[in-house]
Amino acid sequence: MKILFLGDVVGNIGMKMIKQYLPILKRDYKPQLTIVNGENATSFGRGINRKVYKDIMDSGADVITLGNHAWNNEEIFDFIDETKKLVRPLNFPGKDVPGNGYTIINVNGKKVAVINLQGRIFMDPIDDPFRMIDELVNKLSSKVDNIFVDFHAETTSEKQVMAMYLDGRISAMVGTHTHVQTNDNRILKNGTAFMTDAGMCGPTDGVLGMKYENIIHRFLTQRPTRFEVEENGGGIVSGCIIDIDNHSMKAKSIKKILISPDHPYQG
Repeated sequence: MKILFLGDVVGNIGMKMIKQYLPILKRDYKPQLTIVNGENATSFGRGINRKVYKDIMDSGADVITLGNHAWNNEEIFDFIDETKKLVRPLNFPGKDVPGNGYTIINVNGKKVAVINLQGRIFMDPIDDPFRMIDELVNKLSSKVDNIFVDFHAETTSEKQVMAMYLDGRISAMVGTHTHVQTNDNRILKNGTAFMTDAGMCGPTDGVLGMKYENIIHRFLTQRPTRFEVEENGGGIVSGCIIDIDNHSMKAKSIKKILISPDHPYQG
């Protein structure tokens, strides 16, 4: 089984890149399951709305994961409970959180659990991701064939520790949130595919998808600055393709995907 995963979609340029390249990537890699993180996909770079959700799905996604900006667009409350294809972080605190922290997708007779999880280091207060993922993986292990985790977290250490904690119990874990792709895609010793951060799908001419002038001003003055999504220049597509053995649940390979003006797509 092949799983295609693309990192945080940022703003209008990110959506343009998804519409242009996701169909091409699906044609060339032929994944059975495609997952896209869409938590920054609106035009202002925070949250998701119904139109953006539909556009990502129409471009070829099977599941959309979110992150710490899940609730930044209030329109999400109008439709998140209507679909099993939009997954918010499992460990948002409270008993009555809208939506679901995971979904189960049937792929050619195999059941794949797609879980969204959020870290706590340098992030908003949230329930313990280790305890909650432990409980869920134990619950799902006898019910599904493969488990994929999008761990939306700030620090490389928290993501690496989580991957090693889950190694051998899930098929793959890929980190999101930092918008910068890491070059450490690998299979851990017990068979779990891991990449610290998939990177983003968005503008190349800003800082993490935002206009760099405002961010420079903030660093120079230490005064609050409004971040604005970069609307000009080139775009980037970042992610990975994971190949999982159908019989053992263990990953066979994980290869990074990077498309940008400096790395044109070769097909």
